[in-house]
Amino acid sequence: MAEVTLEVERREATGKEVAKKLRREGRVPAVVYGGHREPVAITVDRKSISELIQKSDHGIRSVFLLQMKGTDQQRHAMIKEVTIDPISRKMMHVDFVRVVMDEKVRVTVPIHLNGTAIGVKEGGLLDFQLREVHIECLPNAIPDAIEVDITPLGHHDYYRIKDLQVPEGAKVMDDPERVVVGVTHARAEVTEAAPAEAAAATAAEPEVIKKGKTETEE
Repeated sequence: MAEVTLEVERREATGKEVAKKLRREGRVPAVVYGGHREPVAITVDRKSISELIQKSDHGIRSVFLLQMKGTDQQRHAMIKEVTIDPISRKMMHVDFVRVVMDEKVRVTVPIHLNGTAIGVKEGGLLDFQLREVHIECLPNAIPDAIEVDITPLGHHDYYRIKDLQVPEGAKVMDDPERVVVGVTHARAEVTEAAPAEAAAATAAEPEVIKKGKTETEE
């Protein structure tokens, strides 16, 4: 996994008003945790981090080299959590976690399906149950995704976590017996109601009686 350099600034003041001012200036409040050190409050340029995430092959799972502006301080870190405004969709806050390049980390990696299952071609339904897995590996060995070739899957065939092919040195932390993807039979089509049932339903409908005065009522 390639590392991405991101310039950051130390954030001396904290609080809601400070955060609002920073966001108006195009910066995002952030905190760096972990690494056997105290948390550090920082800010990052919203445009820079958004572009880096979008352009990187590894996206939000990139290993960032945080470069403290105006100093020679550098630290590897990964994004742990991003807070997005539900209305504007702008980045509001970022939590980074420090990583040591020779120590394993646990991350979530998506599962990508390739091909078309034989069972689907024969009329079955693809049952994609698990779309991501938890992986433990070194930071520079984090895969972009776990690729699964579903072509051989026939009716009632399944791939489980234990069947996944992961990079050397990586370990899947989820239940090995958990189903990832399989092929099931297509659901039976809803049949039309039998004529007798339809007739019964019609007979059961209430009769609408029209009210009004008759000659004898006057």
